[in-house]
Amino acid sequence: MTKVLGMGNALVDVLAIIEDDKMLELLELPKGSMQLIDNKKFETLTKELNKLNKSIVSGGSAANTIIGLTRLGIDAGFIGRIGKDSFGEYFKNDLEKYHVKSHLTEVDEISGVASTFISKDGERTFGTFLGAAALLRAEELHKEDFLGYSYFYIEGYLVQSHALIRRAIELAKEAGAKVILDLASYNVVVENKDFLLDIIPQYADIVFANEEEAKSLLDTDAEKAVSKLAKQTEIAVVKVGEKGSWIQRGNEKEFVPAYKVDCVDSTGAGDLYAAGFIYGLINNCPLSVSGQIGTLLAAHVIQRIGAKVDDNNWEQIAQEVRKIRK
Repeated sequence: MTKVLGMGNALVDVLAIIEDDKMLELLELPKGSMQLIDNKKFETLTKELNKLNKSIVSGGSAANTIIGLTRLGIDAGFIGRIGKDSFGEYFKNDLEKYHVKSHLTEVDEISGVASTFISKDGERTFGTFLGAAALLRAEELHKEDFLGYSYFYIEGYLVQSHALIRRAIELAKEAGAKVILDLASYNVVVENKDFLLDIIPQYADIVFANEEEAKSLLDTDAEKAVSKLAKQTEIAVVKVGEKGSWIQRGNEKEFVPAYKVDCVDSTGAGDLYAAGFIYGLINNCPLSVSGQIGTLLAAHVIQRIGAKVDDNNWEQIAQEVRKIRK
């Protein structure tokens, strides 16, 4: 049985829709970015969120993808760190609820929280207090946690910790797993460009990027970027928002159009796209079909607030996936 292991920041998302993007300017958060924040800034953002109608869900990019996979019937596990607090308990319970094998470490720190401001156009801006999530260290990874998994999925938000990424990739490769890297955020790419240009051709089997991330990394448009990445990896995917996604393996290149739906909140769109795409790969679907399944999941998640599809929608999704696969 094919299993997928994810590693990422174990975060709880606190989300709210804002009336005006001027709030982002006042809080010094560039629209569409993911900014790492300290304790003081976390307190400031929390005060603002408490004035709004907010919702709380477990999050973190890799965890969203892994939970999406288990909802599609794929066995999966997750490596991360949480604090011994209510947010950490919430995160742990969510993994259990969705049948994800937990490889969590609990520490005496505040759990990671992503304060998420959703603009009226669905764009989301994160102020991320990593807390306990940031304490994941290369020397604390265990070889046995990687055994039995066919794919190892890393979220790009971890890329700031170069030693952690290298060690995790080494352990995954030793265990015989293919490495999937999702670039996660354009500012992370800008800050770690040389490192990414080094590790992608060496270690990555599959790379996911969006248009901005691909441009930040390779300084070219999405279609050219996917071809450049495909020369360095087995499969490259570059998503172009509401237009769709470019996918390439070798000389085989596909464009998969996005579904036309009303976007309420784009949080989790890339994460759920990755889940659908990986599900397609595991089931030996053609690239175009894998892309369509990813696109379907992304379309479902952007029609609601938060990075998870409603529990009662998964039966409908399963039916739609069966139709796509025929």
